[in-house]
Amino acid sequence: MIEIRIVPMPSCQDLPWPLKFFMSFSVKPALNVLGQDLQACSMNPLTGYFRDGCCNTREDDTGRHVVCVVVTEAFLEFSIAAGNDLSTPHPEYEFPGLNPGDRWCLCLARWKQAHEAGVAPQVILGATHQSALKMVPLSLLQEHALLET
Repeated sequence: MIEIRIVPMPSCQDLPWPLKFFMSFSVKPALNVLGQDLQACSMNPLTGYFRDGCCNTREDDTGRHVVCVVVTEAFLEFSIAAGNDLSTPHPEYEFPGLNPGDRWCLCLARWKQAHEAGVAPQVILGATHQSALKMVPLSLLQEHALLET
């Protein structure tokens, strides 16, 4: 059994200076699916379309990396079968490979596919970008929400 520890994450608006400077040219301040400030998803491994730890997005993010999840072995196996191996490290892309229990900004379409296959990973609502609601109802995300204590 994998132990999942809930670690409070900063707001994406409270990122360290270099990331905030970069983000100021990239996206507007973002909200999560609950209508609050978007929280960071993961700093280790560093995730997000911008590799800023947050599930921020903009128009050129064609994969819509907006759903913050806690990956599971079942999901990682599903992803490999679907043609996207997230487990294998790729140092040339500064990608460490994911392990069960890691948080990751997942593509919205992949999360929906995993849901339809019965292996959707749990969602961190506070770190999931509000734009996810364009394709997935909040009630469905809430069904898969990791309850933070």
